[in-house]
Amino acid sequence: MSKVVHQNKQNTFITSLSMRLAKIRLPWLIFTLLVFIALVKLGLWQNDRALEKEQRLIRIEQLNLQAKVSLDSIVTLHNKSSEEINDFPVLLKGVFLDDALFLLDNQVNKGQLGYRVLQIFLVDHYAVLVNLGWVLGSIDRNVLPNVSAIKGSFSLTGHVRIVEPGILLMQQSFEKNKWPVRVQQIELDKFSTLIDRELLPFVVYLDTNSNVGYKKNWQPIVMPPEKHRGYAFQWFSLALAWLSLMAWSAGIFKKTEKK
Repeated sequence: MSKVVHQNKQNTFITSLSMRLAKIRLPWLIFTLLVFIALVKLGLWQNDRALEKEQRLIRIEQLNLQAKVSLDSIVTLHNKSSEEINDFPVLLKGVFLDDALFLLDNQVNKGQLGYRVLQIFLVDHYAVLVNLGWVLGSIDRNVLPNVSAIKGSFSLTGHVRIVEPGILLMQQSFEKNKWPVRVQQIELDKFSTLIDRELLPFVVYLDTNSNVGYKKNWQPIVMPPEKHRGYAFQWFSLALAWLSLMAWSAGIFKKTEKK
């Protein structure tokens, strides 16, 4: 008798479980597909980023084969044509603006925290921000590196880089005539207000062989295409693993229903 009662309870449990599974099967299928599609999209996005980086590297190689252009030509290209000026090699002949020195914070070099030193360079009636290189920072964040503004006339070579807006955790406020200025992000409009001159909408990064400034460690592309493809492979693998797991789970549920 006890065996019959136990068997009846087991049958009741299986019937109840089957009814619950029948109710959740469609939402579960939708959830499975949504996660799978999201993972595939992430993989495709990383693959697209890899293609963009490859195209940019090819463009940089082509631009480096050309003669360096004047700042006036860069401005003309930017204002009167749709041509992308990013990565263009440029030749600057002018003078540094006295004292106008900016220290871009949180710049890492080989695991060491430091600053990128930026100074205003005047070419004819233009004012452009020039990246002079990287310097090591102090453990004490209240202590700024011992750097001074460069003075005098120079002939500089470098590459144009459009300023990309980043995530600003807090608003920056600056005091006039108090140099150098530590900044968390390049904000050309605020910098222009400080020096009472309108800055051009890009930064010139000095060439690595330039003897002006500090350590030239900047890279036009931080993450290479190969790394993006690696991430794409990981996302696609996760999508396949997720789909396999859900198919396996569905098989287990089916076996449970048949019992």
